Amino acid sequence: MDHGIAYVPEDRRRHGVILEMPIAHNMTLAARRRLFPGGWLRGGKEKSEALKLTAQLGVKAAGIDFPVGSLSGGNQQKVALARWLATRPRILILDEPTQGVDVGAKSEIHALIRQFTAQGMAVLLISSDLPEILGMSDRIAVMREGRLVEILPGGSSAPRVMSAALGQTSRSGRASE
Repeated sequence: MDHGIAYVPEDRRRHGVILEMPIAHNMTLAARRRLFPGGWLRGGKEKSEALKLTAQLGVKAAGIDFPVGSLSGGNQQKVALARWLATRPRILILDEPTQGVDVGAKSEIHALIRQFTAQGMAVLLISSDLPEILGMSDRIAVMREGRLVEILPGGSSAPRVMSAALGQTSRSGRASE
């Protein structure tokens, strides 16, 4: 965090949010040092930050004092994302950011990722969803058996990515189109 790197984990329900805790607390948990210097909690400052993040990410909730567990999967994911955005990262690592969310929330999360990159934030997207990778990436790093095997440009075809992932190469030694 001190180096401007934030990580939103794959399993939001186990590692991304605390379901029993209110939305506001979840959103500010990672940024407590910045928000509350000296360790003094300030409810007004937390509320202000949470309301700003709720609006920025389009979190649909009855209020920021409700537990995160009362939200839909997509809104829980947005709260997990908000927690790390509150740290003001330069690099955001998203591990399976749309796993288990509905189509509408997936589209909203993709739009947020595009917004972050347009504002200059670097986003490392880890996903097993090939259409998501193809549609969201400037570069695609293909890994096989825990090793980086090829870096492809954004806009590469699904067959090209899959060929690299499966180790199928052309005569030139590069993954076949």
